[in-house]
Formats: sequence, C-alpha cells, structure tokens
Amino acid sequence: MTAETLLLVGRAAPGAREVYGTHAERLRERGAAGSVRVATYEHDPQRELCGTLSELPAGRTYVVPMCLAHTHETTDALPAAFPSVPGDVQYCEPIGRSPSVTDAILDRAGAEVPAGPETSLVLVGFGNTTGSYHRQVTEYHAARARERSDYGGVVPCYLTQNPAVECVRYNVPTESAVAVPLFVAPSAATEERIPEKLELDRGGIAYADALGTHPRVTDAIQDRLQTRRVLAESKPDPASFEAALAGTARPLATDGDGQPQQGAPDSSVNESEDTLF
Repeated sequence: MTAETLLLVGRAAPGAREVYGTHAERLRERGAAGSVRVATYEHDPQRELCGTLSELPAGRTYVVPMCLAHTHETTDALPAAFPSVPGDVQYCEPIGRSPSVTDAILDRAGAEVPAGPETSLVLVGFGNTTGSYHRQVTEYHAARARERSDYGGVVPCYLTQNPAVECVRYNVPTESAVAVPLFVAPSAATEERIPEKLELDRGGIAYADALGTHPRVTDAIQDRLQTRRVLAESKPDPASFEAALAGTARPLATDGDGQPQQGAPDSSVNESEDTLF
C-alpha cells in the first residue's frame, strides 16, 4: 500500500496553528492517514514551505488548504510549492462546500442566540473581488441554513465585496440577529475588522466565534480527504480543478529572497481569509 500523508496547510495567524493542530490530532486519532501534519506560512508558500515539504515522507501526500474557498494563494502560490514534495501530490478542495460546515455554522450561531422567527442569521464571508469562490460557498451555506433552521432570515454579506458587512444591519428582516464569521481560524479580520463593521456596540447583533476547532470542521477535512482519495484510486483519475492545479504546478521565479522577479507572477499580493487587515 502507498504510504499516505495528510498535510493541513494554512496561513499563520494568531491562534491558527493551534486550530489546525487540534484538527490534525483528531484526524490522527481517527487513523485518517498514516501521517497527519500541519504547515503554515506568513506570506510566500513557495519560499516558506519548501523545506517542510521536502522533508515529507515519500509516497502520496494529500494537501488540504485550511480555508473555506479558493483564493489566489490556493490556486497559484500554494501549488507553486508542490514540486518540493517527494512523491505524488493529491490536492484537495478547500473545506467550505462540505455539509459538515453548515452544522458547525448553525452550532456556533445557536450558542449565542437560539434559532427562531424573531432572529436573523448573518453569514459573514471573506469575499473576493476577482472571483466567485467565496460567494458560492457563502450562498451554499445560506441556502442550507434556510432549509435546516428556524431563523427568520438568513443574510449573507462580505468583507471585500457587496453586499458589504457594514450594511447588513439595515438588511436583516428582524430586530435581532446573530452573525457568524465564515473563517476557519480566528484572525484580525474576525476579532477586529468584522466586529467594528457590524457596530456591535450598538446592540441588536450577537457575534459568534469563528469555526475554529469545531468537531464538524474536522469532519469536513476528512470529507475532502476521502473524496480526493477515491478520485486518486480511480482509473483513470477523473479530472478536477484541484488536480489540474497540482498537475501544472511550477515554482515561481524569485530573486532569492522570496520576492517574484520582474515579469513573474506576484505570489505575495494575495487575497486570503487570514489576511491581517
């Protein structure tokens, strides 16, 4: 049997490694893979992760990006680091479009305000000015929350695109609401920017924790692993967006300090769920 490693990769933010480590430990206890590891980076995955990736066991490595939806980092900068991995790389979809995440969202919201017709649920996504990945994931969970909860309204909003989070107070159909930040790990965005834009000091909106170490997030990671494992064992391997990213990954040309050379794609200018605003 091919040796398998599961690698959880995410941006380094205060508390992020603890969150990723908790999920990794649960997955080890479940025997999800022969080895379960965590890797974080601050700015440039290719430069910062090359040493860590080159030391992974030979065999097959499943890489799960620890974010809810693709960003420039996960479609370009992170795959550029994959040539450092010894053996076969199987790139998994971000965990956002997993039904398990809806359960985590509703649990986080319910811990603050019980669902009922007099209360709205606000989903705060990161957003993306150049793509629709975050909008698709946020609307996916909004639709599931409408079907599976008793909230009087379910309203999505975003940090970096419309409808903007700072306007959501005027768009909810009820007098009270609970807002859930759709972020895996706490960051400056979840702890500072979103609360400020929601004007929590005005009252009327309760604020839930980021998804963090919720057990259903662990389930979502395992869902992504199992889905990619089935595809990897299929003959022939069905095409997927993530497989194409991994299959065409090439290191980006840099100047030796991790900065892209003139004319090379700039992997340091990214939109990330854990960007420190």
